[in-house]
Amino acid sequence: MSSAVAMEATRRRQRLSSNEGASATTEEPAGQWGRAWEVDWFSLSAVILLLCTAPFLVFFFVMVCDQYQCSVSQPLVELYSGEATLRSIWDKAPSFTWTAAQIYTVWVSFQLVLYMCVPDVTHKFLPGYAGGVQDGARTPAGLINKYEINGLQSWLITHALWYANAQYFHWFSPTIIFDNWIPLLWCTNILGYAVSTFAFVKAYLFPTNAEDCKFTGNVFYNYMMGIEFNPRIGKWFDFKLFFNGRPGIVAWTLINLSYAAKQQELYGYVTNSMILVNVLQAIYVLDFFWNEAWYLKTIDICHDHFGWYLGWGDCVWLPFLYTLQGLYLVYNPVQLSTAHAAAVLLLGLVGYYVFRSTNHQKDLFRRTEGKCSVWGKKPTFIECAYRSGDGGLHHSKLMTSGFWGVARHLNYTGDLMGSLAYCAACGFGHIHPYFYIVYMTILLVHRCVRDEHRCSSKYGKDWKRYTDAVPYRLLPGIF
Repeated sequence: MSSAVAMEATRRRQRLSSNEGASATTEEPAGQWGRAWEVDWFSLSAVILLLCTAPFLVFFFVMVCDQYQCSVSQPLVELYSGEATLRSIWDKAPSFTWTAAQIYTVWVSFQLVLYMCVPDVTHKFLPGYAGGVQDGARTPAGLINKYEINGLQSWLITHALWYANAQYFHWFSPTIIFDNWIPLLWCTNILGYAVSTFAFVKAYLFPTNAEDCKFTGNVFYNYMMGIEFNPRIGKWFDFKLFFNGRPGIVAWTLINLSYAAKQQELYGYVTNSMILVNVLQAIYVLDFFWNEAWYLKTIDICHDHFGWYLGWGDCVWLPFLYTLQGLYLVYNPVQLSTAHAAAVLLLGLVGYYVFRSTNHQKDLFRRTEGKCSVWGKKPTFIECAYRSGDGGLHHSKLMTSGFWGVARHLNYTGDLMGSLAYCAACGFGHIHPYFYIVYMTILLVHRCVRDEHRCSSKYGKDWKRYTDAVPYRLLPGIF
């Protein structure tokens, strides 16, 4: 919002917001929802552990492919037996290069230009696509930010140029990403730590909206989980939206294409497993950008503050660990049987159907304020209210039918099915590519717990009404 008057008007506006959760009682303290205000010793220990180990974990999974054909156990065995040392492993790893720095600088700068300087036009000719200027969700302080949604356009422009280069211009090799993969790891770490540190300092010195900042009193927790809710520079540059979608997710499909090109260069063919990984993950990426406006209502934007968890995670963790399957297949080309390939494709497509259909039902319910049909019937819901940080009373509806009547997070179940399909495409020769499904299970179960803790704090007794109506989180009858 460009002025204090407009901001205050927006904060005090009482607007219906569908499918958020159940209500808080009027006695509930205003604004006590979102990220934690206080940190227990367990949370602090987990934060410090992640800060100390996550960068090395990323290096480990990339290094074992570069030096051990993606064998996770072999370097550990050699370290234990004395055949290798941490120093010898480190010395073998490619180091930072100025070539990689130039590549990454051009990449991030190009995505920044597309994000800031090229307003979306695709929504004008793509039926059903919501692009252009969109409203975000209400923040804990009651603010509603506006966003320029142009991720799909950026993805299309980027990939069109990639294709034009590969077919006609030949400015660089399609294997350029793979060929500079570990040096690029150092570059992404530099940006990840730089943006996380900048956001941390900015929250103290010149926050975008001081009322949406949360200080726990613990510097480690503040640094990792973030202080500012929506740090921005100017009116349109939003740290959360840019770093989550660009440069990370736009790069996802390009990274996989580079892996496929390397497989072709090394072996003279591209395996059906590599094709499956490229296709299934491209579906996920395109779904993200097609529904980028919907993403503004998800946990990353609606609840998480911007700190190292998102800043470093988007720059480093996402592009390097979400693409492990393609990296593995460069070093270990797997040609699947027809039955195996068909099973992987079916699992991936069914998982995507559950993921997308569940989210579509929520979006439809929200947009129509419950005046729609779900599975041929009028949806049932719980009507509730909650208070924002400015004391304003807001109303919400929580759907209890369709997929949302089966489990409270069935979209996560579909996501996990797709994640398993990516891993299963790599066969069963190594555990390396299966780290992704283990990680996603931990991540999404943790998100369930975090989300429901927030909802319980935010909505009070009405949250119990909802969990009584929909008792299972992910797997009906089990969990």
